[in-house]
Amino acid sequence: MGVIWGASFLFIKIALGGLSFGQVAWTRLILGALALTIVVLFMRAKLPREPIVYLHFLVIAITFCVIPHLLFSWAEQYVTSGLASIYNATTPIMTAIIAALVFRVEKLVGGQVLGIAIGIIGVVVIIGPWRAAALEGDLAGQLACLGATLCYGFSLSYARKFVSQRPIPGATYAFLNIGLAGVVMALLTPVVALGPVSLDPAIVASLLMLGILGTGVAYVWNINVLRAWGPTAASTVTYVTPVVGVALGIIVLGETLSWNEPVGALLVLVGILFAQRRIKLGRRQAVISEHG
Repeated sequence: MGVIWGASFLFIKIALGGLSFGQVAWTRLILGALALTIVVLFMRAKLPREPIVYLHFLVIAITFCVIPHLLFSWAEQYVTSGLASIYNATTPIMTAIIAALVFRVEKLVGGQVLGIAIGIIGVVVIIGPWRAAALEGDLAGQLACLGATLCYGFSLSYARKFVSQRPIPGATYAFLNIGLAGVVMALLTPVVALGPVSLDPAIVASLLMLGILGTGVAYVWNINVLRAWGPTAASTVTYVTPVVGVALGIIVLGETLSWNEPVGALLVLVGILFAQRRIKLGRRQAVISEHG
């Protein structure tokens, strides 16, 4: 998952060479939905019968797929694929904040609050507000990446509160998520997908990898790993994704990094370790309860 999702930012960058950002997001979700439809049919998976489940998955589809995929595709018009992959690593920080403060499905202890603070400092370092470029289009792209991870944090917390307790198989879960996102994208076709397209073998291959693997098969793996190992262990993919994304950006596209970007990324990863309680301050930690 780490390799495939880390490479997704490279595939987006390559695909933007011949498609608009909306067409890239549209294609990956349509292809992902088609791939998961085949998986579900092959496995003869059963779908939930309660209508409320589909409403919950519609919310998840929009906040976990449609909006963030559009935001990341738009952002990579202004930032490197490596930098986008670094920002993707802020997802656990966003999730910890929203899970505790919005949905109240978790409590934050002192070490986790420290981790969130360190993560925020890391984001500021990555942005590099002292640089002139940070005040131009580069900043807009970085903020779009943060908007995408904020959506991920919302969606993961929402799913935990309303869906996680339901015995839905991994393939079915992924199909409902990506499939409904594909339906939403299909309805948005006149808005996001119409326009000139220029294809070459590299762009076609990137779209197929991005859609079928990155937005299709990998989501089934993610759900299965999540249920087998639990959320903390499964979230270790967060550490792999930016490393793969940055490495591929440098090797394939010749991208470069400013000193502040890896330094900020390191701070974000340290923040994640605290936020996930992999590093603890001690046994006696101040607890922020559901009521503050």
